[in-house]
Amino acid sequence: MNNIFNTKSNEKIFSDILKEVQEHVSNKYSTLISNHPDKQKDQLKSYINKYLQDNGLSCSGFDFDELVEKLYSEMAEFSFLTEYLFSNDVEEINVNQWNDIKITYTNGQVIPTKEIFNSPDHAMDVIRRLLHHSGMILDYSQPVIVGHLSNKIRITVFGPPVIDKDKGIAVSIRIVNPQKLSKDEFIKYSTATEEMLDFLSLCLRYGISECITGSTSSGKTTIMSWLLSTIPCDKRVFTIENGCREFDLVKVDENCNIVNNIVHTVTRYSDDRTQNVDQEILLEKALTANPDVICVGEMKSAEAFAAQEAARTGHAVITTTHANSCIATYSRMTTQCKMKYDIDYETLNNLVTEAFPIVAFTKKLEDNSRKIMEITECEIFPDGSREIRTLYRYVVRENQFINGKLKIIGEFEKVNIISESLQKRLLENGVPMDSLEKFLKEGEN
Repeated sequence: MNNIFNTKSNEKIFSDILKEVQEHVSNKYSTLISNHPDKQKDQLKSYINKYLQDNGLSCSGFDFDELVEKLYSEMAEFSFLTEYLFSNDVEEINVNQWNDIKITYTNGQVIPTKEIFNSPDHAMDVIRRLLHHSGMILDYSQPVIVGHLSNKIRITVFGPPVIDKDKGIAVSIRIVNPQKLSKDEFIKYSTATEEMLDFLSLCLRYGISECITGSTSSGKTTIMSWLLSTIPCDKRVFTIENGCREFDLVKVDENCNIVNNIVHTVTRYSDDRTQNVDQEILLEKALTANPDVICVGEMKSAEAFAAQEAARTGHAVITTTHANSCIATYSRMTTQCKMKYDIDYETLNNLVTEAFPIVAFTKKLEDNSRKIMEITECEIFPDGSREIRTLYRYVVRENQFINGKLKIIGEFEKVNIISESLQKRLLENGVPMDSLEKFLKEGEN
């Protein structure tokens, strides 16, 4: 550890040292533009190190190396937010104002940070630095910014005059850390039963399109990631995501050879609309890439029409959307499709129910547990009429406070077996009869 200080120690508070060092290195920092980030980091740290030693600067509560790291983080990184941005167990960072920051963890806990910004201006400086890395500018002419900091970090920023100047800034940073849970872990955490998971996996594997629906943070992406991971390696999977990439489905063997068949794509937006590459365009192009399974990360708009068209042409399509129930999912899809074409509601509803016969509704409950609350099948009869039948559901029996914490008590139920038409379709698509039999048994809790 480097503890070399001048004999005349000059102790100051951290904010004063930060300001002094920033002023000193500002004329040299522009020379640190490099294609090698590690080299750039070392250069800046050497400037900080030398200035502290030359001026005998110290700060109570920090040894020399800690002070250098803290100054570097403030000047080149993102202050105390850095550790949360790159943590594997953080789901969201919410800055309500400069001195009120809450962290949402993957286990559902929401905890205030011990650290706060030094001032409203300090908060503004750090967030502007974050935005600058992605080419976004926050100022009075653009006080609201929505974008992506990286493939896995989404950000929404509100600055003055939308936010009072004395509050500094309001920020929501969503860190996409889809947990790669196994089937055993889903069962252990009571997210679903083994039979429910096997059913969803079997349907996708054998060409039945499905939609995972629910609110934000309900576990849709985590479940869809696992379902995609169950696709055999010889099947070609084409993923389409909006703005940032959440999935990493590539599998390698012990010799680092890729063993599965995956294409990951992401949208690209431009101020020039003719240069936009949105989900709808990627869907159209995906159909020419010989996919066995197409994943549309999330349906929000007109891409819903292209997704249902792809599903109705025989491709297996899996997607997510925001809805409050399985039944409401079809209404949501219909509304999204109308953004593309002014077709009557009944026609569009018939299209989406044909395209996505299986819907799974996920929910994050009040005790922070995540459940697949319901799985439905939409059965279409020869006369064209439709019936949405519940196959599985989670029933809440009671809510209890145990050791001061809410515990939701319930159980999964198998309500109906799959329809004869779905049985026939699965058999035609190659499902072995012994794999199908357990889904034809009457329900047990």
